[in-house]
Amino acid sequence: MTKIAFLGLGVMGYPMAGHLQAAGHDVTVYNRTASKAQAWADQHGGSSAATPAQAAAGAEMVMACVGNDDDLRSVCLGDDGAFAGMEAGSIFVDHTTVSAAVTRALYDAAAVRDIAFVDAPISGGQAGAENAQLSVMCGGDQAAYDRAEAVIAHYAKLCRRIGDSGAGQMTKMCNQIAIAGLVQGLSEALHFADKAGLDGAAVVEVISQGAAGSWQMSNRYQTMIADEFDHGFAVDWMRKDLGICLDAANENGASLPVTALVDQFYKDLQKQGGGRWDTSSLFKRLQAMG
Repeated sequence: MTKIAFLGLGVMGYPMAGHLQAAGHDVTVYNRTASKAQAWADQHGGSSAATPAQAAAGAEMVMACVGNDDDLRSVCLGDDGAFAGMEAGSIFVDHTTVSAAVTRALYDAAAVRDIAFVDAPISGGQAGAENAQLSVMCGGDQAAYDRAEAVIAHYAKLCRRIGDSGAGQMTKMCNQIAIAGLVQGLSEALHFADKAGLDGAAVVEVISQGAAGSWQMSNRYQTMIADEFDHGFAVDWMRKDLGICLDAANENGASLPVTALVDQFYKDLQKQGGGRWDTSSLFKRLQAMG
């Protein structure tokens, strides 16, 4: 049993923390909306705390899954931040998708306190979190990763250290870059099938078994055809992630023309009021164009 704090109980963090408690760890949770933390504790039998520092007090490992760079800083730093409550030799594992710059800055801030910091963004969506089938890409020191891996395994189907601090976040950027193009391609294929008078489901049944097959195709085509877009990662969050990708590309010289274009398509959806639709709503944008 490990004493663990989990910070952030959104659609991902809530079930992830639940898996840790179910595995026999002693989990204390913190959430910005305190009632949600208490609801989690009532459901799973762990405990809740009023601040990140209080949740982290005495914890061997602190996991976080919050919204963005600013959210992560707020739960880490300051008198009420997790670092203030953590003991020397403990580990902070960040599952948030944030910039590599803030990751490296927090890695350095943690090191001053003799706290290890592992960036460990996740992929797999809400279903992956609920079913303990997440893919976790990590950066940080090998020794810290080795200690964290067994805990992460309670909600992951795959966990790998890619390199030093920030490498996990850079890998997550690769993930989002790939998804952007895949979802747009799938949307265009379904849109084309519709215009051609074809049965979209029958088309996918055939092409998904060949070179065009993908997770997005297998898991999203039915809801796309049904005009249902509340089954996954929201457009608002995807735009946040793609912004991180594009900023990093400006720094390292990578060329991301498709990513930049799809980011603008998601901007169109936001203007249509679709910020909370899932990322497969690129299809809805095409259908609305006639």
